[in-house]
Amino acid sequence: MKKNLGAKLMLYPTPVLVVATYDKEGNPNAMAAAWGGICCSSPPCVTISLRKATYTYDSLMEKKAFTINIPSENYVKEADYFGIVSGKKEDKFAKTGLTPVKSEFVDAPYISEFPINIECKIIQVIELGLHTQFIGEVMNVKIDDTIQEKGNQPIIEQIKPLLFAPDSSNYYGIGEQVAKAYSIGKEIGK
Repeated sequence: MKKNLGAKLMLYPTPVLVVATYDKEGNPNAMAAAWGGICCSSPPCVTISLRKATYTYDSLMEKKAFTINIPSENYVKEADYFGIVSGKKEDKFAKTGLTPVKSEFVDAPYISEFPINIECKIIQVIELGLHTQFIGEVMNVKIDDTIQEKGNQPIIEQIKPLLFAPDSSNYYGIGEQVAKAYSIGKEIGK
């Protein structure tokens, strides 16, 4: 038997993303966002959704660029801080000691200490209600040179990305690999 919970956000898990931009004066800022993910394979595109009330919203509208920075478990405190303090009131980079670096491909900074940085130019903006969705075409991806790769993909166990549970507002790490995608299901057809 199933129980109805009504219209709620129960998508598990959501990634912890740190979105970085420059404001109109060229100051770097970053905010935590859990409403985001992959939205297109070709061209490679990602999406983030945030409220107009955020300091980052105006920067996104003005610069038409952002980076998505994937924090590791080692930076959970800093990632959380980016989500609870406004860039209007604090220099988040000075407070956290993290390093903003000018991206090569877009007019936005990336966070040097985070293992993955995705440089995006905004190609579409969609008003959804309380949130505005920004679709960014991926112009470049940077990974830390200490992260080993299998093929051309970083090894997730070395990245140690953070996950967010929207219902409880808790952070989690990744677990063990359960199966190989696009492979395990083939056993059913045998």
